[in-house]
Amino acid sequence: MIDWFQQAARELKLSIEVFTLKIGLLMPFPQYPVNPAIFARTAEGLGFESIWIPEHPILPVNPKTPFPGTNGPIPDVYAHMCDPFVALSMAAAVTTRLKVATGICLVPERNAIVTAKEVATLDAFSGGRFLFGIGAGWLREESEMLGVDFPKRWTQTAECIAAMRELWSKPEASFEGKYVKFGPVRSNPKPIQQPGPPVIIGSLDKNALKRVAKWADGWCPIGVPHGYLKKQLGELRRQCDAEKRDFAKLDITAMGFVQGDRSAVQEGLKNYEEAGAHRFVIGVPTQLKPDKYEAELTRLASLYV
Repeated sequence: MIDWFQQAARELKLSIEVFTLKIGLLMPFPQYPVNPAIFARTAEGLGFESIWIPEHPILPVNPKTPFPGTNGPIPDVYAHMCDPFVALSMAAAVTTRLKVATGICLVPERNAIVTAKEVATLDAFSGGRFLFGIGAGWLREESEMLGVDFPKRWTQTAECIAAMRELWSKPEASFEGKYVKFGPVRSNPKPIQQPGPPVIIGSLDKNALKRVAKWADGWCPIGVPHGYLKKQLGELRRQCDAEKRDFAKLDITAMGFVQGDRSAVQEGLKNYEEAGAHRFVIGVPTQLKPDKYEAELTRLASLYV
């Protein structure tokens, strides 16, 4: 009897540990197959913690840059991505708990002042539910069309974020940089989350961890095994110590898939949680017909939530 009770207690503890990992959804809404408000309301009802929307404002015709990972042509879905702030606003308007996130926003391709206003407005109107996933871009032709100093795009990104934080946190802000200059100005509303929504870097380049440790609030790598994540988080902890920042305060999100039935998926999620992830975000198929998304979200919830 005691052995049975101890085994049951261990299984209960495992179940509790698995469900501490927050589960989100990544969806670019290409060609608008489903209304973001309906999608978000369904996701919240099924127990998902967040939705993440990526962006590519344009896809140049016949770019020389190959698609990362395959070294082949860029998938056509990249020409059909919605504006994330419009879609996330629709999602936030019909939910109360669901976090809304950019996954990711290409910061140097945007005007920093206008983007700061969009971020602050969304965070204020959503009740502080916005997560600012960011990147610097990989498609050179797109970036340069939109005013990016491509070789220095991460320097430009860091400067844009610093300028945004001034606008988010000060009644009257000014900024003097190489890429962003303004002030003194007033910019309202302010975000509920202060000194601004968490800035979460989505990048796997060689300096990504240094940037997270120096000026970001989290990291959201995509498509990495749990063993790799664990190793990198050990390095990130060391980087944070060097910068005198508290590693424990960082938001760690893994994006990708876990294959198999519910048992295999839950075991996989446990591995990511033990590696140090706080959240796992699943990529939602984009080729489904509009009337199939509710069934697909229900299927994903049965595996992951």
